[in-house]
Amino acid sequence: MIGGMAERIIAACDGASKGNPGPAAWAWVVADRSGDPDRWQAGPLGTATNNVAELTALRELLETTDPAVPMEIRMDSQYAMKAVTTWLPGWKRKGWKTAAGKPVANQELVAGIDALLTGRDIEFRYVPAHQVDGDRLNDFADRAASHAAITQEAAGSALGSPQPPRAPDAVRASAPAKRATGGGKTKAASSSSSSRTLNAKFPGRCRCGRGYAAGEPIAKNPDGWGHPECRD
Repeated sequence: MIGGMAERIIAACDGASKGNPGPAAWAWVVADRSGDPDRWQAGPLGTATNNVAELTALRELLETTDPAVPMEIRMDSQYAMKAVTTWLPGWKRKGWKTAAGKPVANQELVAGIDALLTGRDIEFRYVPAHQVDGDRLNDFADRAASHAAITQEAAGSALGSPQPPRAPDAVRASAPAKRATGGGKTKAASSSSSSRTLNAKFPGRCRCGRGYAAGEPIAKNPDGWGHPECRD
């Protein structure tokens, strides 16, 4: 407590959908005093869109934390943040219609979050996703949501779950080092290009049995395409 007031806590939330729509999940994490991930939770959503997963993650975080404690929430979803801050007042004035006169998407989720935000001291902070040396809490929530989307199983610190595994996105930083140098199309260059990592244009399934979504990094393996760490 500082000056009789509760100290602001730092949290992050994220959603994942493997296919958009596809197998989806939500996750949130609250930091300890040093800024490291402390309490966290993730849950499956079955088949859902990424926007539904992002909004659900925010709702679950707000429902779980003490409304009397000020909180900074870090998110990588511009849609979810703007939906509950920038666009919400206009939607309510127009009877939950967009500027084009169409029904607001995910109205039930947005309205529920609006109610949970009422009277609370919440500061939203946008953080870019999948950045080398990016925000630790956002990375944790991203990995937790992604893993829960794939497994469709609940996880979290209260359940004694291990921390979410390292995401395939982490190999992006090392991918350029695997490309061949030099101008000619030598045999070595051909071999190197076959091991390169690129982003999937369409969702698919890796040889390990887990799926990957459009936009996720994939690499060539003896059975086709899949997670870079599964190529050998």
